[in-house]
Amino acid sequence: MTHELLITEKPSAAQKIANALADDAPLKKSEKGVPYYEITHKGKKIFVACAVGHLFSIAEKQKKAEYPNFDVSWQPSYLVNKDAAYTKKYVDVIKKLAKSSKEFVVSCDFDLEGSTIGFNVVRFICNQQDAKRMKFSTLTKQELISSYEHAMPHLDFPQIEAGETRHIMDWLWGVNASRALTNSIKNATRRYKLMSTGRVQGPTLHLIVNREKEIGAFKPEPFWQLQLTARDKGKQLIAFHKGNDFKEKKKAEEILSKTKSKDAIVEDIKKSDFQQLPPYPFDLTTLQTEAYRCFKIQPSKTLEIAQALYLAGLISYPRTSSQQLSPALDYKRIIGELGKQIAYKPLVKQLLEKKILAPNNGKKTDPAHPALYSTGEIPENLTAEQQKIYDLIVRRTLATFADPAIRETQEVILNVNEEPFIAKGTITKIKGWHDFYKYAPYKEEELPSLHKGEIIKNPLIELLEKETQPPKRFTPSSIIKKMEGLNLGTKSTRSNIVDTLFERNYVKDTSIEATSLGIKTIETLEKYSPEIIDVKLTRHFEKDMDQIQEQKKKKEQVLEEAKKTLTKIFKTFKENELKIGKALAEANVETQKESSTIGKCSKCGKDLRIMYSKKNKQYFISCEDYQNCKTTYSIPKYALPKPANKQCEACGFPIVKMIRKGKRPYDYCVNPNCKEKEKYYNSQS
Repeated sequence: MTHELLITEKPSAAQKIANALADDAPLKKSEKGVPYYEITHKGKKIFVACAVGHLFSIAEKQKKAEYPNFDVSWQPSYLVNKDAAYTKKYVDVIKKLAKSSKEFVVSCDFDLEGSTIGFNVVRFICNQQDAKRMKFSTLTKQELISSYEHAMPHLDFPQIEAGETRHIMDWLWGVNASRALTNSIKNATRRYKLMSTGRVQGPTLHLIVNREKEIGAFKPEPFWQLQLTARDKGKQLIAFHKGNDFKEKKKAEEILSKTKSKDAIVEDIKKSDFQQLPPYPFDLTTLQTEAYRCFKIQPSKTLEIAQALYLAGLISYPRTSSQQLSPALDYKRIIGELGKQIAYKPLVKQLLEKKILAPNNGKKTDPAHPALYSTGEIPENLTAEQQKIYDLIVRRTLATFADPAIRETQEVILNVNEEPFIAKGTITKIKGWHDFYKYAPYKEEELPSLHKGEIIKNPLIELLEKETQPPKRFTPSSIIKKMEGLNLGTKSTRSNIVDTLFERNYVKDTSIEATSLGIKTIETLEKYSPEIIDVKLTRHFEKDMDQIQEQKKKKEQVLEEAKKTLTKIFKTFKENELKIGKALAEANVETQKESSTIGKCSKCGKDLRIMYSKKNKQYFISCEDYQNCKTTYSIPKYALPKPANKQCEACGFPIVKMIRKGKRPYDYCVNPNCKEKEKYYNSQS
């Protein structure tokens, strides 16, 4: 009997879809450890099989050490990367099921990646050129059944073409540019050091380095403020002179002399209400920035958690650019389902009493998916971090349907010997959506209850000396927001690109600081090959790829232009290869020392460094002058040590930060005789 073969992106999605569509309990089978399902839907026999992400990768047809190489094709991932060897068994199972199938349905995620994954399975494994296409934004039973029964009759070829172009473009740009950097060091110094850059990675690093240079070049300028402090009716009143920031100290001192020990008279009180609309529903970027603000969860981790919540059927598809919830969604049902959870029951009750349920939609849209929202499914066995992200999304979903908050701004103008001082405050009069979204960042700044003409006796007036501050460094959250604003990368890839910059030692720390290697790499490329890191050029090709999806341009046209551009870039690069390689090699040595030095040796005063023993496969601490000074310290295994740039308060020895995958980093004193040693061990838990 012939079947229909339904292809999903991941095993968990296959299980969800099989359970949703099956008339009876699905028959789960397994071959080589690969699960698949046999189901019947309204009498139709269906195989539900899964990929594990990309089963095919872009690779060069013939490996070359030289660059640029544009001769690439799709190849099975297990032949391209030894770490992807496990994908072969998934290919084999799908191939076997395809032989017994006459109809094919792609039910991978409806985005560039999912469409590309599905099409590669259809054409390379199933030997088909087309298939039906399911489109859904949640893995709830109701939506999956509707998506299957109203499947598109053909694949989404414009999205497939755009996705394929992006994969090829990223390979042509990233692999060739990385190979050029690596070869430059090898040819200049005869040393091998793997370097990487890419179509988006290079311009992103450029942004970070430019910010670092702005900070370094910043010269603080002094200014002075006159602050009035008083207590009235048990509340503190803080006001500043209307002149605010004085650039001339003499002028501020004159006013201080005039007002000191004088009473303040309330000259005027101004109050005004304003309406604060509910927040927009989440798109991926705002979810990532909000999760970082509230919980300091890294953007890539937030995406990973959101994906897990989606696969569990708890939220809609997270990789969305939309801030809009469609009127086609059954708002009342979704909100009602959320009310079955005790934590949200009172909030849901308030919403369901409203005559009209309408979200406060934002402007951003996505052709494939609505904004992120909670489906109403009840969660089970969530980790602590998953619970935080889930709660954030639920409360945001509910808050967007809530009433506006009403806030009041207050301004009190004080007259101190004919000099004006102003106090400002803001309070919430009607909470509205604030009750729904406990993560709202707004503070209450209530002023004392004063009346016009009131005298405040002998307030304290001080002269504050301050200076202008440099621009702030990017955080993992703010750099992603900046990338989105400049149209660098996609919503799905931005957080991974930032992670890569850390992995390659181009940047460090939570407040993102460019390392010597990152700075020198950008300076070198600015001098000899600026196009590789050009934000405008990257944005140009991003726009081209968007136009492929909009059917305004063709894949071949965009790739041909990219090849011509890269050929020109690498011609100039090769002319300067030895100069580039020498500069990058020096930067690598400097950064390696910078990233491994933890403090000074107590015996000889030279640097203590984090070292790695290939023989013992273990990190340890050693004096850099190891030939003459034998100072060494052991450190715990199973953690990656990094300089903490601080000393132990108990003994004064250097501290290293121990980083463990999936666990919180902890500080560790290298002194084996430290009295506080037990404290460091206890901090591991």
